[in-house]
Amino acid sequence: LVITIHDDEDIVDPQATLKEQCGEKKDCEAFKNKLDECEARVSGKASTTETCEEELFDFIHCVDHCVSHKLFDQLK
Repeated sequence: LVITIHDDEDIVDPQATLKEQCGEKKDCEAFKNKLDECEARVSGKASTTETCEEELFDFIHCVDHCVSHKLFDQLK
């Protein structure tokens, strides 16, 4: 296996592209909205123990699930 990369070509990570696309899909929209609401609530308080960890994990899980169905089709 020989991979030739030309200096004038920008290499784009397909996983990063898919994560961005999947994060904007309707399937993950509810999780993103909950995360955004939590972040707004937490940043609006002077002192809190809330971390939005659960909301972040739920959103990441949704994005990763979406990516897992598409990533290997794009790999060469």
